[in-house]
Amino acid sequence: MIRHIVLTKFKPEVSEETIKGIFDGLAALADKLPGAANFTGGRSESPEQIERGYMHGFVIDFDSWDALQTYADNKEHKALGGQLVANAVGGIDGILVLDLNV
Repeated sequence: MIRHIVLTKFKPEVSEETIKGIFDGLAALADKLPGAANFTGGRSESPEQIERGYMHGFVIDFDSWDALQTYADNKEHKALGGQLVANAVGGIDGILVLDLNV
């Protein structure tokens, strides 16, 4: 299984409602793509408070690297990813992505 982890440092003016809309779109996409499951996302509530500005994140599990590639190539994913970039501090520089083979 591949665990796709995305952390985002959103611009201060981006509302929680806007972020929720993006995350809701990603959750809906994960629900309908074969090999994708378990979308979880939201705002950090860490008592450690060492997010360094990356206050929001999400995780999606994929059955395989091919399933992750199908997601990455998906037109809807690209549009939602574009919204993440547009709303992140410094564009793509405000986004971290990790893919772990678990």
